[in-house]
Amino acid sequence: MARELDAVLVEVIGSALATIVEEMSGTLVRAAFSTNIKERRDCTAGLFDAAGRGIAQDEGGSPLHLGSLMGIVDSILARYPREEIQDGDTFIGNDPYNGGGSHLPDIVLATPIFVAGELTAWAATLAHHADFGDRGHAHIFQEGLRIPPVRLVRAGVLQQDVLSLILLNCQVPHERRADLRAQSSANRLAVLRYRELCERYGTAAVVAAGEELLDYTERRTRAAIAEMPDGEYAFTDLFDCPELDDELELRVAVRIAGDEIHFDFAGNPPQVRASVNVVWTALHATVYYSVKSLIDADIVPNAGLYRPIHISAPEGSIVNCVLPAAVNGRSETCQRIVDLIHGALAGAVPERVTAASNGANTGVHFSGRHPVTGAEFVYLETIGGGSGARASKDGLDGVQVHMTNTSNLPVESLETEYPLLVEAYELIDDSGGVGEHRGGMGIRRRVRVEGDEVHFWVDTSRQRSQPWGLCGGGPGATAKVLLSQGAGPVDHGYALLRRGDVVTVETAGAGGYGRPEDRSPQAVEQDLAESRITADTAARHYRRPDPSEERP
Repeated sequence: MARELDAVLVEVIGSALATIVEEMSGTLVRAAFSTNIKERRDCTAGLFDAAGRGIAQDEGGSPLHLGSLMGIVDSILARYPREEIQDGDTFIGNDPYNGGGSHLPDIVLATPIFVAGELTAWAATLAHHADFGDRGHAHIFQEGLRIPPVRLVRAGVLQQDVLSLILLNCQVPHERRADLRAQSSANRLAVLRYRELCERYGTAAVVAAGEELLDYTERRTRAAIAEMPDGEYAFTDLFDCPELDDELELRVAVRIAGDEIHFDFAGNPPQVRASVNVVWTALHATVYYSVKSLIDADIVPNAGLYRPIHISAPEGSIVNCVLPAAVNGRSETCQRIVDLIHGALAGAVPERVTAASNGANTGVHFSGRHPVTGAEFVYLETIGGGSGARASKDGLDGVQVHMTNTSNLPVESLETEYPLLVEAYELIDDSGGVGEHRGGMGIRRRVRVEGDEVHFWVDTSRQRSQPWGLCGGGPGATAKVLLSQGAGPVDHGYALLRRGDVVTVETAGAGGYGRPEDRSPQAVEQDLAESRITADTAARHYRRPDPSEERP
């Protein structure tokens, strides 16, 4: 029976919607086959209303995945008349230019939810299918199979010809088949749970609650923006990646006016012949994350957040690219966009922003043929780094930051699945920027190859510039990629490795916050005791005598 909608019921239904997406995500992880999803949780789940507006997204997912989710329903509705969409359909897509995606490995499955014969909502899951290794990145056509939104399931019947076409273009098709089944299971669960919710409270109440949740998020967002000082704020930063020969200067101008905020990305470089271009969905997801993380972390993540936020960026630029720009490494650029926004808004709310984090989503990729099984393998992992120091706390060590939120792959799982041996996995001493509050430390990972003709490539950034500090804090250490003698060179991020070759990846640290001389002696002593800093750093930056120079 329908119930009268009030604030309590809206909260109850909102909590139920949030629970559905968390259960979707848990189901996907438990049912997945690949290590990238079942171990690293490189996936996200979401619910959308009938018009495609986000009403719930799981909190454990990556913020950047919103860029692949937010456009999928619009793309489906643009291709298929609503009257042709049936109960039991499931659509698949990944294309950044025609499918609402942000890069090709992030494959989305979207399922319409019908209640009493009427299209009422959508369930969607995204999973990063780590399959497209050893491919060029000059343009989108080299990065993998582009899938516009097409039916994978029609009225409950799997379209085997569509699935066969997709799997034929994958390097590890048995993994893709199993992971797609896991996504389908999560979507079917969401349909069941949403219908149960409608049966309990009435479809009209559930739909109306979704509308009210959007309005509530908008009100909270506007109120939080209104508390920030009006004004115009700008920032520039340098961006590098292995695919580019030169550094690029990225920029943003932010204007706060009352309860609205405007982001202007004019003046950024043109799109490049490399994989680090950003499509508009990824840009918007990055800006939305940046605003939410700075104004009110407890705001419900739905499309109401977007209404007071305005974004402009020239088409054909690196931050709003057009076909046929390559986009596989777009997360490197998106990470830097967050730092740009923090740098700009340091002039408005210095107590809320962080110093620059490691500024990358350092991805390492190994692919080849397993010497024991003879099967093709593709191993992907993104390695964390330093998180920027804050106005009242040190930065975090060795973590995923900002636009990424994946776990690490346990060494035991890595060595069981792939012909690789991890020789070192550790935090890097002295990699965090000095300051009253120390920047987070980067990670060193050293991997030995135990197979022949293994293709290696790396996505990273901050190899040339250091993550900056704030309010007198020092910069973090740069990133490095090193190969054992005879294994190189790493040409624009690529190398062909032989048995016994060793790859060492060092991710960047993060910037410090505040003057180093203001750091408490107790904190310096603890840093020394835990080997986070060296005695030389303590002597040079924190005015602590070097023990080697003291008299016996």
